[in-house]
Amino acid sequence: MDFLKYQLKSVEKIPTKVWADAREGSKHVAQTIALSIRQRQQEGEHIVLGLATGSSPIQVYQELVRMHKEEGLSFKNVITFNLDEYYPMKPDAQQSYVRFMREYLFDHIDIKKENIHIPDGTLPIEQVEEYCRQYDKKIELLGGIDIQLLGIGRTGHIGFNEPGSWDTSDTRMVRLDALTRRDALKDFPSEEDVPYRAMTMGIRSILRAKAIHLLAWGQHKAEVVKKAVEDEITPSIPSSFLQKHPNTRFHVDTGAAENLTKYESPWLIGICNWDDDLICKAVIWLSQKVGKPILKLTSEDYNEHGLSDLTLEYAAAYEINIKIFNRLQHTITGWPGGKPNADDSTRPERAKPAKKRVIIFSPHPDDDVISMGGTFLRLVEQGHDVHVAYQTSGNIAVHDYDALRFVEFLQEYNDSGANNGFKDELDKKYKKILKFLNNKKSDEMDIADVRSVKGLIRRGEARAGARYCGLDDDHIHFLDLPFYETGRTRKNPVGEDDVKIIVDLMEKIKPHQVFAAGDLADPHGTHRVCLDAIFMSFEKLKEESWIKDCWLWLYRGAWHEWSTHEIEMAVPISPEQLLKKRRAIFMHQSQKDRPPFPGNDEREFWQRAEDRNRESAHIYRKLGLAEYEAIEAFRRWKF
Repeated sequence: MDFLKYQLKSVEKIPTKVWADAREGSKHVAQTIALSIRQRQQEGEHIVLGLATGSSPIQVYQELVRMHKEEGLSFKNVITFNLDEYYPMKPDAQQSYVRFMREYLFDHIDIKKENIHIPDGTLPIEQVEEYCRQYDKKIELLGGIDIQLLGIGRTGHIGFNEPGSWDTSDTRMVRLDALTRRDALKDFPSEEDVPYRAMTMGIRSILRAKAIHLLAWGQHKAEVVKKAVEDEITPSIPSSFLQKHPNTRFHVDTGAAENLTKYESPWLIGICNWDDDLICKAVIWLSQKVGKPILKLTSEDYNEHGLSDLTLEYAAAYEINIKIFNRLQHTITGWPGGKPNADDSTRPERAKPAKKRVIIFSPHPDDDVISMGGTFLRLVEQGHDVHVAYQTSGNIAVHDYDALRFVEFLQEYNDSGANNGFKDELDKKYKKILKFLNNKKSDEMDIADVRSVKGLIRRGEARAGARYCGLDDDHIHFLDLPFYETGRTRKNPVGEDDVKIIVDLMEKIKPHQVFAAGDLADPHGTHRVCLDAIFMSFEKLKEESWIKDCWLWLYRGAWHEWSTHEIEMAVPISPEQLLKKRRAIFMHQSQKDRPPFPGNDEREFWQRAEDRNRESAHIYRKLGLAEYEAIEAFRRWKF
């Protein structure tokens, strides 16, 4: 054990705590902050908190608000300094960090207004340098920051300290990296509206804090977390300078931790407790490392790559190879609903009942065909009773010009005299929408009528895609979960109303199979909330007799695929099926070419899907399994 600790210390240069999920980690950090606040209150002293914005700290703030309202946690002795702010930026703008902090924290607690400090994005540019100098001085005069919260950007930035920043930097104006601006696009109407500059605490300012808690949630943070924690200190990864700080801790979930050595290849840093899942992971890793199919791996390969313990303690290389090859072979099935009248002992799905009731949950109106379109088609073709349920309207992901195009069509149809009964009413609505869209400000939220039109556009596209896959209209369900309907990219937490809608549908259909998006790398977070709603629904239904025969299969979204060792069902897709899947995706015209929220990938959704499915098939082939055109992958959730 001492050897393992020594090896871990030599790999991880910053202590890193891995939590089961963001909620659990956020609650711990919030409790740590609350404890420090109360201790200072008992001593009659103030406490200085450095605060961050973005999606990472939201649940920390929600837990602090809960403790204020339910446990009497007071913030009267708390002084806060925020890390950064866009420049220029009005405090009441939708994207301002002043508004963010008020919405998630300050408006819900008893903090004194004069104790809140956020960089001023309205200053004349000639005053910014002196303002930044005074910002640091205020912190110093108050005794420094006691606890600093941080997120981490995909460029490795902390605050807005972009690649190239040094640990000697103080609070200042910076120019934003192109990737940072692209990531910020989810909060702005277009890329042109994202500011090019920001005011930020410098790395030296951050390193002066007495304690630092960095939060990173989701697989899209995994690569940069590894670089910050395990690699050398470099200005190209500004967060790596935190290795110099004596009291920094990273808090990550399993997704953000997956590239860390202790998760990716723990056999390289110590003795492992081998189980079937870890053996499978190690053998796949070794096969890819040496470039050999699994059945060609030798004892020498195991010994030379740190896996001698596995062959000594578990079995000979030949036996391990056979075991893992068969495990992967048994994941492959052309019958995602189970093969009738067949031995299912080594198949991922049950043979009975031969015709299953199936619900495919789609967080957005296009995730069904993008993520599992080939499997969707096959389930229908094989005669299962397939339903698709679109969990959200997806109305914020429609360009204004698309909404205008549809409204103009409706107006021209109305003017043709074909709809005399409601002509005046529709004319008023058209003029209202047209006036709004023509005068819409860059940070302005759509009015209800515009959101309704955009939602109907997404609904029509989803219906067309599902029909193309073979569904009748009575098997297409639009849930329009309330949590999503804020009109902004920031959504509400999942609530009882959301769960009830899902529970009602499941009770009506009583499915044998449920497919849901398990993509925790979704940069917009909607997949995570939608999945939580499904988990909560299963929990509410757990006493029902039929739920015990209901299997939940998780697919990944447009951003990532399951790691090969995690896959429990691999559904091959032929060239013809892949083309049909592409056509189903093409039904979503508003999401083609350049959707409003494309993420960090320049490819269109159909291209991402095909490349990902082909890559999965390529990985299987390189491991020595059969060669397919493409593969869609799933993992079964065991409650």
